Amino acid sequence: MNSQLTYVFDPGPVASIPVVGIEARFPVRRIYCVGRNYAAHAREMGRDPDREAPFFFMKPADAIVPGGGAVAYPPGTADLHHEIELVVALHRGGSDISPADALDCVYGYAVGLDLTRRDLQAEAKKQGRPWDFGKSFDQSAPVTAIYPVASHGHHDSGKITLHVNGELRQQGDLSDMIWSVPDTIAYLSQYYRLEPGDLIFTGTPAGVGAVVPGDKLLGSVEGVAELNVEIVS
Repeated sequence: MNSQLTYVFDPGPVASIPVVGIEARFPVRRIYCVGRNYAAHAREMGRDPDREAPFFFMKPADAIVPGGGAVAYPPGTADLHHEIELVVALHRGGSDISPADALDCVYGYAVGLDLTRRDLQAEAKKQGRPWDFGKSFDQSAPVTAIYPVASHGHHDSGKITLHVNGELRQQGDLSDMIWSVPDTIAYLSQYYRLEPGDLIFTGTPAGVGAVVPGDKLLGSVEGVAELNVEIVS
């Protein structure tokens, strides 16, 4: 008996990201995103960071744009926003992971953009609906190559910035996170069984704003990488 699986059509390639220093790529399983994880950004969005537990939304794995580059302005919006973030890549998982054990799950780090159709997100919030149309669309997650912990270490502090056409828009420090990387992994694992291949976008500092076709974005996390993106028609 032939046990090899067959499909009614070609399932297509696995979403993946380059890894610095090796030829093998990192396969992406799920993308979890932390909302409002920097106090200043929470305040600019009209929230009190001292009163909220972390919350999450998701993007599809094929929203990844490996290495950045040209990203198409998405349909259905007139208010596309940039959100620069540290990205955590997991090579181990589990449920109910303790903060003390959480960093053992981390394979490496990258720099990513959580692109947001802000007008659609705002309308969804107003009507008490899910944010999917605002957050989970094609090419909504440009990300650099992954820098493995084994050769580049962990990152719990360091400047995080975003420039648009050479102008500084966002600036903060990883140490400003309300929920640290270990705490975020531990909390998330109470609600999902985390697995190898999962990515966690860890939130963005204040200064989010709109971009239009022709804009050139340079995102950076000190000690990790730089991400270059151009918004195209």
